[in-house]
Amino acid sequence: MTMAMRAVPLVGGPVELRGALDLEVTPAGVMPRRLPAWTRQQYQNPSVYGVTLMPSGVRLVFRTDARELECEVLTSTGHLDTDPEPRPTGMLELLVDGVPVGRQQAPVGNVLRMARPGAEQRLIPGKPGTVRFTGLPGGMKTVELWLPQQTPTELVALRADGDVLAPLPDGRRRWVHHGSSLSHCIEADGPTGTWPVVAAALGGVEVINLSQAGNAVLDPYVARTIRDLPADLISLKTGINIVSLAAFRRRTFGPAVHGFLDTIRDGHPDTPLLMVSPVSCPALEETPGPTTMGTDGKVRALGTPADVADGALSLTVIRAELARIVADRQTHDPHLHYLDGRDLLGPDEVDDLPDGLHPTAAAYRRMGRRFADHAFADGGPFR
Repeated sequence: MTMAMRAVPLVGGPVELRGALDLEVTPAGVMPRRLPAWTRQQYQNPSVYGVTLMPSGVRLVFRTDARELECEVLTSTGHLDTDPEPRPTGMLELLVDGVPVGRQQAPVGNVLRMARPGAEQRLIPGKPGTVRFTGLPGGMKTVELWLPQQTPTELVALRADGDVLAPLPDGRRRWVHHGSSLSHCIEADGPTGTWPVVAAALGGVEVINLSQAGNAVLDPYVARTIRDLPADLISLKTGINIVSLAAFRRRTFGPAVHGFLDTIRDGHPDTPLLMVSPVSCPALEETPGPTTMGTDGKVRALGTPADVADGALSLTVIRAELARIVADRQTHDPHLHYLDGRDLLGPDEVDDLPDGLHPTAAAYRRMGRRFADHAFADGGPFR
């Protein structure tokens, strides 16, 4: 006997929305955001709000005996006037009891036209679209529906042809991570292909990814957010945006790192905390930013190596400073650890950076495996 599809409440019902710290009510439905609502008034640049709407690591979790699910969403994707089509909307991926069982392209909804990256956006309104997953295994099971990591996605409706119940506690530890676009992983092949999600699956933990593409610059509101979150494990991957934006000098970088760590430690004095320095990026290893994109589509530094002597920051300087800061603090903070980002993606792998900065989808998965091998191994900081 075929069961009719029934609406499942997205808010106030059995469905848990994990990985999001805010839920905005919109005319279409609800929009997950990865930073709390109170932080919005402190954003200096509108791009911060935009990247918090990109649901990297956000998923709906519930139990069900349904054999078919429908999720109605309204995406908002960018479209440069010089490009023939909007940017890819990404994938919705379905896991059943931790096993991938289906993935569907997110439908194109709203389109945000721009003359160039960062220019004023012109909204072309769209309509919600429905993604269906059929042929699910029988019986009661835990379902995770992961949203596309690169596309703001309003949740309009969820429907199932069976009962939907709240998920059971599974005892997994909560890992909170913050980083740049290289942790946000827009270029991954799907939401479960981002390196933090790959590493979390291998480590058997729940991840909350607070990474902000282009905006990991030690903002105090991020530190306070992490301070106030329940967390069993914390990691920070910092440096690339600080160089690419020329956000700090050597004089100001160290105190900013100390202040960020001090704030987190106010709420998590003994939680394992892993500081990760930048992965390889040839253009910025010895040359400070700011950066631009060259005509060849690769990142280019606008500073000169001579600027380092006057206090400018290159990736080489950043790594040395982070290693020094962690070593100094370890004398009174034995739960603080350091990982050189080149152990995740090193100088012999720069061919996996098509634009000289962002890894390929395969490289992101490799980074996740390497992080798990380090952090969750016997004797590792997250063991």
